[in-house]
Amino acid sequence: MKNNQSIFRAIAVAGLLAGLLAAAGYALYWAGMRHGEKIAVSKSNAAAASASDAANAGQSGKKVLYWHDPMVPGQKFDKPGKSPFMDMQLAPVYADDSGDDGKVNISPRVQQNLGIRTAEVTKGILTSAVVAVGSVAYNERDAALVQARSNGFVERLYVRAPLDPVRKGQALADLYVPEWVAAQEEYLSVRHMQGNGMDDLVGGARQRMRLVGMTDEQIHLVESSGKVQARLTIFAPIGGVVSELDVREGMTVMAGAPMFKINGLSTIWVNADIPENLSAQVRPGNAVEARTPALQGVVFKGKVSAILPDVNPATRTLKARIELANPSGQLVPGMFSTINFSSATRKDILLIPTEAVIQTGTRSVVMVALGDGKFNPVDVEIGAESNGQTEIRKGLTEGQKVVVSGQFLIDSEASLSETETRMDGMAAPASAPATAVGPTHRGEGKVESISADEITISHGPIPTLQWGPMTMGFKLPAGGLPKNIAVGDNVVFEIHPIKDGAFEISTITPTAVAAKMPARPAGAAQ
Repeated sequence: MKNNQSIFRAIAVAGLLAGLLAAAGYALYWAGMRHGEKIAVSKSNAAAASASDAANAGQSGKKVLYWHDPMVPGQKFDKPGKSPFMDMQLAPVYADDSGDDGKVNISPRVQQNLGIRTAEVTKGILTSAVVAVGSVAYNERDAALVQARSNGFVERLYVRAPLDPVRKGQALADLYVPEWVAAQEEYLSVRHMQGNGMDDLVGGARQRMRLVGMTDEQIHLVESSGKVQARLTIFAPIGGVVSELDVREGMTVMAGAPMFKINGLSTIWVNADIPENLSAQVRPGNAVEARTPALQGVVFKGKVSAILPDVNPATRTLKARIELANPSGQLVPGMFSTINFSSATRKDILLIPTEAVIQTGTRSVVMVALGDGKFNPVDVEIGAESNGQTEIRKGLTEGQKVVVSGQFLIDSEASLSETETRMDGMAAPASAPATAVGPTHRGEGKVESISADEITISHGPIPTLQWGPMTMGFKLPAGGLPKNIAVGDNVVFEIHPIKDGAFEISTITPTAVAAKMPARPAGAAQ
């Protein structure tokens, strides 16, 4: 009996152990199936996204360059999948959307947010207008200088102060000139003499009066009166103002000494400063209009008399001498004046709004709208500018549309795209090791697959990158993987960003080995 009971007990224990082993096996099988389903779903989603992107690319005939998160466009991925930054799928970037040849693609919504406006390149008429400032001055061609013709004395002045106005023929001063008195007495004596051959003597006496400085009017006065004119009056040869007065009553004057300078006011000069770069548009004979703050609403007409051949080295301007009619004498020297120059009108020239031109200092650029949200920067050669319109000599054709608002933002995007393209072209060859460009980040996960240059890991959250759990491929380290890493291992790894926007394994260690090593802070720089 005792032997039977022992046998029964052994059979019962064996059955219980078999049941426990079966239950544990089923639990392990169920967990493995769930994990496999997750991996399969992740891979199937990635495959579906890749197939969808490939299908879209095939339908549109576009080549996918890389994938990126539109909210973090600087990070590039070489395969589709879920964004590590946002809860969304990565978006493909096609060849014609990547800024090739400097083109920029902007959606209609973004265009509206940027306030982008365009205008058409047209042919029209451009009248160049040059505006300058200047000051009024005397017309030095309309001036008269009155001098003493002989030694004498100023007995009376009729004009006693500078800038006194005078009329033509007005008396200026009475002079007593002893030489004139002697010449007059000689003439009258000869004229009263009788006899043959006296005509030559009379003519000689008249010539002597002329030589001592007497005018024809003064000589005629002596002949008509038959008397010596001891004091002779000097008259103004022109009308204007006495700009210089060099004599006073009682003074002795010497022959040739200046007495009066008279400047006319019927015409005046305006000396205008013309910028050196605009001097080619101003020519002698061009019609001008002048305005002065002292005479509001009055417009003076005139023309360019001369362009003085002298450049002011401090202001880089030339002097334009403008002659204006001044019949009423309202313009006087020293007044400030604004001058509008009229130049020749040119027809059938290409015109765009001036605000569309971007001046970089070395070139002029406009953003051309190509349609479908595409824009292209174009170098242009500009000409004259007037009334908000700029002449285009080279670079555009009639009918094209250029951006007149928001073009600086588009130009910045175009420059960025060109820079990225140049950097891609200068990238290191595939055999060269990638260079770390940032700090390292720590994660834990399971090795799913290993290829020649990539390891795929199903990892948990990486807080320093704000990544959630995902399955992702990483570039193998330059020295290759450690020999103790195989598919299916649970590992602790560190990654760092590299030039092309991907991540490379810095260190990778099986979890069991890493647990025995001292911990390093995540994100520590290498």
